[in-house]
Amino acid sequence: MSAAPVSRRARPAKAPLSRDVIIETGLRVLDQDGLAALTMRRVAQELDTGAASLYVYVANRDDLMAAMLDHVLGTIPEPSGATWRERLTALVDSSVAAMSSHEGLALVALGAIPTGDNALVLIDRMLALFAEGGVDGRTNGWAVDLLFLYITAAAAEQAAYNTKAMRAEEYMARVKQRLAELPADRYPMVVAMRENLLAGDGDERAQWALRVLIDGILATPVT
Repeated sequence: MSAAPVSRRARPAKAPLSRDVIIETGLRVLDQDGLAALTMRRVAQELDTGAASLYVYVANRDDLMAAMLDHVLGTIPEPSGATWRERLTALVDSSVAAMSSHEGLALVALGAIPTGDNALVLIDRMLALFAEGGVDGRTNGWAVDLLFLYITAAAAEQAAYNTKAMRAEEYMARVKQRLAELPADRYPMVVAMRENLLAGDGDERAQWALRVLIDGILATPVT
């Protein structure tokens, strides 16, 4: 016996489409199934609509990814700290954490000038902090570009580790084993320096890298 037909009026109403709803759905797909699964068709399926309906709100997949990244950048809190360097460090750490929280998002920022609303807020905060530290205008403009590149690269690396669900201890054990097996006649400096190459943890290295960047910016004004 065939099932009785169901009136369309008895079906739950679809949630209205909007750019924000599409962005949130894209992030959900990304977190559930990864970057390869994030297509306009898949997002449309999640929203029980056709892909063509999405193009009213986003131009294409690249536009959606950029919007998703800018949405995530909007979650970065106002930095706290007693000095401008402490606040800048806190801002960078929060930015890396936010950009690495979803697979592939940091890659959107590589090779692109940030123009989204929340990206510009982040840039504005960095400009203000460097200005507070006495960095001149031209150097400040270049410094923010360099620092944003560092944030993006650090976030992309962290997201790659997150995606692989790789335990740091297991990964470093494999690297140490590989270096321990290298022939000294072919890689003399790597073998001689392998303890230094592997010294410190990720947080220590990140803190050092940021100090190098900030100190280098302060010591190297644009001429």
